[in-house]
Amino acid sequence: MNELYDRIKHQFSESIQTKILAADVLLPTLLVAGEKLTACLLNGHKVMSCGNGPSACDALRFAGQMLNRFKGERPPLPALALTSDTSAITGIANDSAYQDIFAKQIRGLGQAGDILLAISTSGNSANILHAIKAAHDRNLEVIALTGGDGGKLSEVLRESDVEIRVPSSDTARAQETHILIIHCLCDIIDYQLFGHGESES
Repeated sequence: MNELYDRIKHQFSESIQTKILAADVLLPTLLVAGEKLTACLLNGHKVMSCGNGPSACDALRFAGQMLNRFKGERPPLPALALTSDTSAITGIANDSAYQDIFAKQIRGLGQAGDILLAISTSGNSANILHAIKAAHDRNLEVIALTGGDGGKLSEVLRESDVEIRVPSSDTARAQETHILIIHCLCDIIDYQLFGHGESES
């Protein structure tokens, strides 16, 4: 039992230390990303998000908190999780290729001025790389959440894009920090658009 207790405590400790390290290196990048998202929404555009596995859940988390609320009540904001349309995803995967499940949606729905929030812990997911290419073809800027060394994703981003790279190669730690990053972005958007400070839960 003590061994399991120690393992649990170690998980908490590693997660906390990763977030402390991330706070030391990511604050300027988070600020830039938050301001880009705010400007996008102010100009009447939308944010599309995508990811695989747990990162798909993070894409849904971001879109849900934009459309509904983060902390305080406010008008809904235009956001779309490309991971949510099972008919489109399965159809594209079946008729074309799994690597195109997000790219085809972006080509159909993306408009110049929109932003793609692309989430890939490894930075090597083929469908995320294809999504970024489609976003660039449609004149979308990209905000990417990655980990480790950024993978291939960091090589395809443009100068105007933003990569928020968690300083950890541990997938679980990076994904936990991605959730915090998403919450930070939601908070920046709410604060800049609606002046929300510490709001009710």
